[in-house]
Amino acid sequence: MSTDIAYIANALDQAARKAEPVTQFSTHSPFSLDDAYLIQRASMRHRYEAGERTIGLKLGFTSRAKMIQMGVDSLIWGWLTDAMLEEEGGIVDLQRFIHPRAEPEVCFLTKRTIDRPLTALDAVDYLEAVAPAIEIIDSRYQAFKFSLEDVVADNCSSAGLVVGAWSRDFANLANAGVLMRVNGRVVQAGSTAAILGHPLRTLVQASQLLAKAQIALPAGSLIMAGAATAAEALFPGAHVSVEIAGFGECGFSTAAQQGEMQ
Repeated sequence: MSTDIAYIANALDQAARKAEPVTQFSTHSPFSLDDAYLIQRASMRHRYEAGERTIGLKLGFTSRAKMIQMGVDSLIWGWLTDAMLEEEGGIVDLQRFIHPRAEPEVCFLTKRTIDRPLTALDAVDYLEAVAPAIEIIDSRYQAFKFSLEDVVADNCSSAGLVVGAWSRDFANLANAGVLMRVNGRVVQAGSTAAILGHPLRTLVQASQLLAKAQIALPAGSLIMAGAATAAEALFPGAHVSVEIAGFGECGFSTAAQQGEMQ
């Protein structure tokens, strides 16, 4: 591992732990997308050494418009750990983050180890269930600004997740309405079709990326399939909920002030 990769990985890990942003590395120390994934893996190793364990992966750039905007032809991915999992209906302490935002998502639970590239016909056979979810993203870069390589190195801005009740109704997942509310007011509306046209397609792409990286994803893993709408900035004293038509809803509140978590 080169010194730059180790240095950037450690800096990103410290930024997340201390909730202190850093400047983009790609502006003064350019690195490739392959290097970005090496940085991501090295940074995650710090978390594992601190006792966190992997519970699945998250996918990014799952909308065609975002891919075109960023000049890529496939999605990006990062890791989820047990420390990122928040209680459904619980209170989230924003002091742990730098500039957190919430995105409505679809979460899959795998029932078989994904150890090869899957086809669209294979996908459902590898899944146990699906649930409405919310991802909390939090870029470790100043002003939430970054390049493609920067965001991949930063574990694709993964910071937290809330998962609702599980369902096996994969048939009605193609174009389900999505609403995100903050304090009861609808702030984002969309459809699961915004996720690669159908959320199950993310599983196919994820399996291809995992195979390329020579990584197997164990049965019982979570897969956050990507955002169905734009993200919303979080603030103290907010109640955030996401409803996916036919699949129910999930939500959480943010602490109103310091000390509420105690």
